[in-house]
Order: sequence, then structure tokens, then C-alpha cells
Amino acid sequence: MKYCLVRFDRKKHWINVYQERSSLSVSWYQNEPKLSLELIRSTQVASNEAIIDVGGGASFLVDHLIKEYFTNLAVLDISENAIAISKKRLGDSAKNIEWFESDITQFDAPKKFTIWHDRALFHFLTDASDRENYIKVLNNALRLKGHLIISTFAIGGPEKCSGLEVVQYNSEKLIAELGDNFELIQERKEEHITPAKKTQNFNFFHFVKILEKKFS
Repeated sequence: MKYCLVRFDRKKHWINVYQERSSLSVSWYQNEPKLSLELIRSTQVASNEAIIDVGGGASFLVDHLIKEYFTNLAVLDISENAIAISKKRLGDSAKNIEWFESDITQFDAPKKFTIWHDRALFHFLTDASDRENYIKVLNNALRLKGHLIISTFAIGGPEKCSGLEVVQYNSEKLIAELGDNFELIQERKEEHITPAKKTQNFNFFHFVKILEKKFS
């Protein structure tokens, strides 16, 4: 008997998540992403510098960045449903945001960004080739001396999220993935309380891109 190995459809999974559940009930929901905002502020970049939130389709981060007068904002998500939720919530303000519906591993950035923010996308990439593609996209999209703000489940934190396996990280493990182009500036810890009142341990990392090695 022959068996066919069915490839996981990442896009379909995340479209269904935001179709079947309220964006306010998912475990990663934050009304105010305080630590992300603190780290973005700490970069002291000008308000017109390009900032992208990858995997931030339904996140409220962009709402707060608008309130803080950042004017060059982009949001990427694989789920059209997640993006639609934010567009509806933001109303007319959504017209001033660049929206990218894309799998991050296949994203071709149309310009260079000064800040790349990723809260809990990278840790879903359990396949080494997906992580390599993410890092190629990151390197090609982030300008020299740009800021990478990335958060993942901490070592000892959740092993699954949204029914999917994840990879937990500490600084040594993440540095090994990113390579020599990035220098770690600071690391912060967060105990995130989910809408179901469960605690999830996250690590946040702030890197600066120090080398401009091209990827193809």
C-alpha cells in the first residue's frame, strides 16, 4: 500500500484561524504590545523611517505606532483574513499603511526597512529551509544599521501554539540562526498572559544589522 505525504498548507491554516476564531481570543492577542513599543522607541529612529511588522496581520501594534506619529508603516501577513480585520478596525487610517499578503519565506520586499518587527512568527518555522529563506528575506529587506526586533517562545516555554509545533530560542540559539550580519543589542523577557489567563514565556531580542552580506 502506498501513502502520499500531504504537505502542510501554512496559508490555509492561518486563513482558517482568523475565520474560525475572534482575533481578540487568540492566545497571542495583546491590546497594547508594551514591550514591542518600548523596543521600537529605544531605537530612536525618525518618525518617517520605514517599519514593517511581519506576521502582524491582526496585531494592534500598528494602531499604537500610528498614535505615536510613525508615518511609514507596513504590515505583512500570510492570512488575508488577519489583514482584513486590521483594515476594518483602522478604517481610513488603513489607507496609509502598506499591506503585504505573503508567506514571509517568499516575500520580495519592494524597499529597504529601518525596523523589522516580528512577534512570534519566526518560532513557527520548524523546517530549516524555511528559516534559511526567512533570513535571506530579512537580510535583503533590512537596511545596514537597521533594527531587528524579534520575539519567540523562550526555552522552557510553550512547545506548541495554534496546534503547531514551534522552536524555542535563547540568544545563543537565535544568533546561530541569524549569522554574522547581526549584533545583539539587548534581550528582554516577557510573561505574556493569554485571553484564557495562561502564562506564556517569551524572549524579545533587539539586533542591529552590522554587515551587508547579499543573499540570492
